[in-house]
Amino acid sequence: MIGYLIRRLLYAVPILVGVSLATFMLFYCVFPPRQIARRNLSAKYPTPQQIDAWLVVHGYDKPLGAQLKKHMTELFLLQFGKSDSTGEDINARIRAGAWPSFLIAGLIFFSSLAAQVFMAIWAAYFRGTYVDTWLTLLCVVLMSITYIVFVIVGQYLLGNILHLFPLAGFESGISGFRFAALPVLLGLAAGLGSGTRLYRTFLLEEVNQDYVRTARAKGVPESRILFRHVLKNAAIPIITSTVLSIPSLILGNIVLESFFGIPGLGSYTVDAINSQDFAVVRAMVFLGTLLYIAGAILTDICYALADPRIRLE
Repeated sequence: MIGYLIRRLLYAVPILVGVSLATFMLFYCVFPPRQIARRNLSAKYPTPQQIDAWLVVHGYDKPLGAQLKKHMTELFLLQFGKSDSTGEDINARIRAGAWPSFLIAGLIFFSSLAAQVFMAIWAAYFRGTYVDTWLTLLCVVLMSITYIVFVIVGQYLLGNILHLFPLAGFESGISGFRFAALPVLLGLAAGLGSGTRLYRTFLLEEVNQDYVRTARAKGVPESRILFRHVLKNAAIPIITSTVLSIPSLILGNIVLESFFGIPGLGSYTVDAINSQDFAVVRAMVFLGTLLYIAGAILTDICYALADPRIRLE
């Protein structure tokens, strides 16, 4: 296990280097430093002297090789410097936005996984009956509704009309759960249809296997077959689809954080893209890559835990 983890971490190094190089090259191709300077300077028509002064302050006046070295060093040391647009410390802003993003992502992840697996098992248990038909119809209806509709309707009904949840903002500590409740509920509803249908497919593929027919022939109850045999053997594809979604949940709650005014990493990334803040964008891209690598390694570890036939060698 230890040797496998060391190899995977070593494999991650060239991936991180490649992503960092690609980010740096795209930055100079799409948003040259002088263009970013014009965007971030307060003057409507900045003079060349003002632009040059801005480049000096942010280190963009140095040779390209020196900038690349500084770019790579800061990323791998996780010292992201200061924002190009606001001048605030990026590490401090990431630490401040990590808790709201992790809270919402964690609650959505665990509640969605539990609800989707439960509904999938329910549909597989009553396969071919009206229960399965209605559950499938509900999933199709939920899948047909776009994410934005869930957010707008949820805010209007549960926030404006019923006043059950706060509409915007966030507070630190335990109070954060009150502000995260509605975004989590809407995130759960938005992904319920697609996740349930996917897991139902995984379970139904196992239901028709030979070992299931053998268990039925021995008189094993259907509920025990589903929970002790079918669910265990369907765990591998379920793990693949769930664990790899963790990074996208953390950095991808852009819609929820934007609509609810939550100061998380998703809204921070959107603001940086809109303001052409390369210092922040490169930091968030690097963190996203780290999270995806960690998710892939965690997936392999979960494989070995779910199926003893799998060995990490």
